[in-house]
Amino acid sequence: MRQLNADSVGFYDQLSEATAWDEVREQEVDDRVAGIIRQVRDGGDTALLELTNQLDKNPATSLDTLHYDRNQLQQIADTCPIEQRQALEQAAERIRHYHQHQIAESWSYRDELGNLLGQKVTPIERAGIYVPGGKAAYPSSVLMNAIPARVAGVRELVMVSPMPGGEPNPMVLAAALVAGVDRVYAVGGAQAVAALAFGTQSVPRVDKIVGPGNAYVASAKRQLFGRVGIDMIAGPSEIMVIADDSADPEWLAMDLLSQAEHDEEAQAVLVSDSQQVIDAVLQALEQLLPTLERSEIARASIDNRGLAIRVANLAGAAEVANRVAPEHLELAVRDPEALLGQISNAGAIFLGSWSPEAVGDYCAGPNHVLPTSATARFSSPLGVYDFQKRTSLIGCTAAGASEVAKIASVMARGESLTAHARSAEYRIQSNPEE
Repeated sequence: MRQLNADSVGFYDQLSEATAWDEVREQEVDDRVAGIIRQVRDGGDTALLELTNQLDKNPATSLDTLHYDRNQLQQIADTCPIEQRQALEQAAERIRHYHQHQIAESWSYRDELGNLLGQKVTPIERAGIYVPGGKAAYPSSVLMNAIPARVAGVRELVMVSPMPGGEPNPMVLAAALVAGVDRVYAVGGAQAVAALAFGTQSVPRVDKIVGPGNAYVASAKRQLFGRVGIDMIAGPSEIMVIADDSADPEWLAMDLLSQAEHDEEAQAVLVSDSQQVIDAVLQALEQLLPTLERSEIARASIDNRGLAIRVANLAGAAEVANRVAPEHLELAVRDPEALLGQISNAGAIFLGSWSPEAVGDYCAGPNHVLPTSATARFSSPLGVYDFQKRTSLIGCTAAGASEVAKIASVMARGESLTAHARSAEYRIQSNPEE
């Protein structure tokens, strides 16, 4: 793990270089995805089935065999061990309860002229959820993407997930059932994203696509944005842990490894005002790494992108965090609430040593779909608001229109938009009625 000192000359340049994530976009991937999108757009079910056979290694002979309705989801969910089903239901309840606090309501008021002005909030009609399959299968991702949509009032949820060899993951489908997904299609990759964006004879077109995926999925979402809404283009997982000498080094090390084990490009960053803490955590990392099932992945992450940063004080640690804008930020310090007031850029903040990032990934309640790659400077976690539309309302009275039209007329003529001006001027009256 590379060590940096915040007091050294050029520290912030070093920090920017060490934490930067510039996605390597291979033209070959983008070109291949563009071809897949055209195939699905033009060929519908036939193209989707061919691509699923070829790329997902799924031997299905028709789209019907790739479709799971809620009755089929129930049958498969019943094969899950009871403890898994209970954990999904408990997590879902916590996630649902949290997101219910995010519901936005329509509002309106009348101004001094009697004009009605306001905002109407409505859910999107249909949402698509992409869930990785194969080597990476995440039931938690199903809950985090589907439940906010349901809370928002989305009418229909369509999930796509690759099932190599045609073998479903029972826990993923159980999560879909618990979260309220209406139907699932065993298709993945760019072809699944394209099917959701355009619609096929079997797969309905959706209004927004959410959920993580590989480089092909990310490229498809990027290329189709505008035809369909998307959540974000996410980079590798990140965690920053700010710690003082009250924290347990072994806990800190395992918290860092909890993100490092995601993939080789994940980034784990320790920030402390104590060199003793840093040294103890580095030692704990070496002891714990061999005990992990994904030790090779975690070690590559720690060795290539891991950072340990020494700061003079916790105010300096907050400044580092605000510069990096990490996806996950743990405040493993004596008084996390005091430090919280100094933090402005982070996807999710975990307060105190008893709040590990891992519980946020599964069941604390807040969403685990978070902004990465410093985008927490301007964006937010996935939430109910991502599935709600806001429509402006304007209802003028005769008297109100007469007054505001005078302003509109002057501004429109200043922009040389004569029709705009005359449209407004038609409403100007000498003695407007109330």
